[in-house]
Formats: sequence, C-alpha cells, structure tokens
Amino acid sequence: MTRSVLLTLGRLPKGLDIARSFASLGWRVVVADPSPSHLMEASRSVTKSHRVPPPSTEPRAYLAALARIIAEESIDFVIPVSEDVMFVAELPSFLDSAVPVLSMPADDIHRVHDKFDFIALASELGLMVPESAAFGTELAQNIAKSGPFILKPRHSCAGNGVRFFAQGATIEAQKDDVIQRLIQGEERSTCTLAINGKVIATAIYRATVLSGTVACGFERVEVPLIDAWVQRFVAATHWNGFISFDFMLDSDGIPHAIECNPRTTSGLHFFETEDIAPAILGQKSTIRFRKERKLMQFWSCVQETQDSFGDWPRFRDNLVHLWKTKDVTFASDDPWPMISMPWTARGIIADARRENIPFGIAATRDLAWTRPLSEWTALSGE
Repeated sequence: MTRSVLLTLGRLPKGLDIARSFASLGWRVVVADPSPSHLMEASRSVTKSHRVPPPSTEPRAYLAALARIIAEESIDFVIPVSEDVMFVAELPSFLDSAVPVLSMPADDIHRVHDKFDFIALASELGLMVPESAAFGTELAQNIAKSGPFILKPRHSCAGNGVRFFAQGATIEAQKDDVIQRLIQGEERSTCTLAINGKVIATAIYRATVLSGTVACGFERVEVPLIDAWVQRFVAATHWNGFISFDFMLDSDGIPHAIECNPRTTSGLHFFETEDIAPAILGQKSTIRFRKERKLMQFWSCVQETQDSFGDWPRFRDNLVHLWKTKDVTFASDDPWPMISMPWTARGIIADARRENIPFGIAATRDLAWTRPLSEWTALSGE
C-alpha cells in the first residue's frame, strides 16, 4: 500500500528536496501552502497540493485545515518545512489519530525560537553564546556601554528587525527586544537533522551571495567546533527533527551561537537528496553530502547580480558566481519547478519589489511567529 507524506509548505526550494526524496521511495507527496501557487506544485514529485489559511493571522483555521487534509488524504507522516513548524508543532492536539509529526513539542520549539530564551538555554548547557539581555535591564545597559552590540526582536525570522549599533549608541527599542554583544568575526550557519537526540547530519555553510540578510548563494565548509557544539545541544535537548543555528567565529575561531531556528535552512541542499527521506524514516543512520561545495538559488542570485550593476567588483563577482554555481532547484528529470519559479512565486516577488524588502522576508511573512507563545490564545480557543 502506497504511503503518503504531507509537507506543510510548498514555496521554498528546501521543501522540494524533501518531496523529491520521499517520491523516490514511492511515497505520495501532498503539499499544503497558503499561497494560490507555489514552487512545488510544478514538480513531478508532488501528487496533490492544497491551499490553506495563512497561519500568522489564522492559526486555528490553518491547523484545522491541515487536520482535514490528513484525514482526507490518509496521511502517514507530516513534515514542516520552514517557519510553518512554529504552528505545526501544535498540530497533534488537532488530530483524531496519532499521525507522526517531525517536530519537537510546541514548548520546546518556541523556547529555542525565542532569541532570549535560546541564549539562556545554551548558557545553562555550558555552550558558547554572546552575552545577551532583555532590553531595559541593567545588564542590557552595560552591554550597550561596553562595545558594539546588536538589537533584535525576541520573536522574528529571516533577520527581520535586526539592527547594529556602535558602543554607547542611543537606541529606541520595544519591550521584547534583546540586546546582544556583537561578536566581531565571520558568520557560519548550519542545518541539522536529528532523530531522538542523535545528529544524523549537519551541514555547515557560509553565505556567498546575500539578499538582504538571507543567503541565496552558499558554500559548505567544515568547522569541527561547530559540529561539536551542535552535537552537545542536540543530545542535551533530545532534539527530534530539523534544527539550525547561526554562529559567529571570534578572532580565535571559537564559535558563538547567536540564534537558533528550529527548522530547515538552505544548508539542507547540501544533503544528498535520496538520503533525506530514509534518514527521516529511520532507514539510514547517516546522510551523505552532495558533491557540490557551492550552490545557489538561481533567480535570487540573478536579481542580486542585476542590482549590483554599476558596482563593478561586486557585479563581476556575482556574475562569476552565477555562471559557475549549480542551482538548488533544477533537476533534469524534474525541471519545471526551477523554470516556472518566476511565475509560481509571482505574488511574493511582487510584494518584495513593491515594499523594497528581501525575497526571504516577503516569503515568510504569512508564516512568521512574532509574539510570545502566551499571546496566541487563538490556538487554545480561549
């Protein structure tokens, strides 16, 4: 009997990697997305697509719609793809049957998504993080006086709302903002699949092309100290599912985790596609890396190349990158998602251009969880 998996987002290339992997095992792949059209609906790996309410404004309706799809499509497994995990973690309470969801419980998801609570948790575990404090506290004032610092919302994604300040700068902030000491150095990002507290694979990468604060070109690198940091965190929290971190390497090469994303990132593209589904299902204990060290999101890199015209060194570098780097979406046996992306993502592209914001922010606004968990009373019906 053919089994079915539900992916709760269809617009992002990393979800396409998961879809292709499950399809290669013979699974039916069903996708849910709030957008009227999305990247994965053009894929031969996807059997059916459903439109659902946007979770950021209609969380209860969103989860109820997912529950209906699970029943109607006889879904055997549910996998959140990106920021949708913030809502999908609540899905089990909406289901009549125990369908597995690749997620930690909601409380754990929200604790690490919270920029302040994550730092506190990592500190408790003895892991390196930058000194951080809630805005308005004495510690926050001391951090601002002692050196360069960052101000960020406690609940945000895609780098939205992150601001940089010089030592002693006068700032205006919201009550839920976090002040964090700026670590001077190079940034590295990760994507990990963990099953019951064991790391199956971690891809570590650096940005080669940025769209705002979001990488659209990336290179896989090795940083053993980051691997060890992730191993310790996953084991201590008994993590199950995808989890990702952003690190800063200080002048001594020591990694400091600046925030956590309890979901996939673009690092997923470095995993060998055919290994992803078997690893999620417990059929493989490791995941191989793809042979490519550098990858890109083609259309976003095209836009960045166009925008850099007139800045010759940057334009030249972007052009060379565009010419020599492989796109994450294109597959010779499934070409249409990449070819049709300007059309299937037209709504997001239009929003990004109209409001002059990065594509990554426009693509996640209707998924973003920007309030404390306690404020989402709509989820409990209260």
